[in-house]
Amino acid sequence: MIKPVRNALVAAAAVGTVAHTALAQPSNGPQLSAAQSARNVVLVHGAFADGSGWRGVYDLLTARGYRVTIVQNPLTSLEDDVAATKRALDRQAGPTILVGHSWGGTVITEAGVDPKVAGLVYVSALSPDAGETTAQQYEGFAPATEFVLDKAPDGFAFVDRERFKAGFAHDATDADVAFLRDSQVPINLSAFGTKLKNAAWRSKPSWAVIASEDKAFDQAMLDHMAKRIGARVTKVSASHALFMTQPRIIADVIDQAARQTSVGTR
Repeated sequence: MIKPVRNALVAAAAVGTVAHTALAQPSNGPQLSAAQSARNVVLVHGAFADGSGWRGVYDLLTARGYRVTIVQNPLTSLEDDVAATKRALDRQAGPTILVGHSWGGTVITEAGVDPKVAGLVYVSALSPDAGETTAQQYEGFAPATEFVLDKAPDGFAFVDRERFKAGFAHDATDADVAFLRDSQVPINLSAFGTKLKNAAWRSKPSWAVIASEDKAFDQAMLDHMAKRIGARVTKVSASHALFMTQPRIIADVIDQAARQTSVGTR
């Protein structure tokens, strides 16, 4: 039987965190010039979701001339998710902006040391340092009481069905909430105890989009992580599902990151 998990650390650890600054001006997206550095974008989803939630961001970026690749994380371990992301990076022809939502922030932090990665964008995403675990990021911060997990005997977890809208996507339509809830991809909670070997944000410029109504994290935690990694931050009134509900703002920040990174691979 699946049992509800309300432990603050475990419940919080299942998703993502982010950073701190000003929003790029919205635009319908002029086509990229040959002089710009990053024409490639790789999107990495978080726990309990899959890549389909990026559809709005994908449509906006491809309309602006970007080549966008969406990673499908197995969510079985940090190593497996990093490997999936590296396979996507291997397919890029040049400088790439690597984007992660929630748990995807941990994944891009580890995988982002790839020389093709020109910049990192954290979308309400976690950003541990090398030698740290994802679970450690929650220590000292208020528990996310509305974000409740159901943990199965095999160590995988889902977001609680009855609390899904309140904890994950309160600003989405009922139809979208139902689809997200019923298409959840469970994550192996042991992944949150894996220490990172690399912290790409120490050598790559970072941007962050923070959802000010994110119920998966204490806002102080998001602000702290953003400050620590030196991210240029945009705040938006949104739920933890901002990767789906705020595609234009996220696409604008990715566009900003691509335009401000140096020409050439790193």
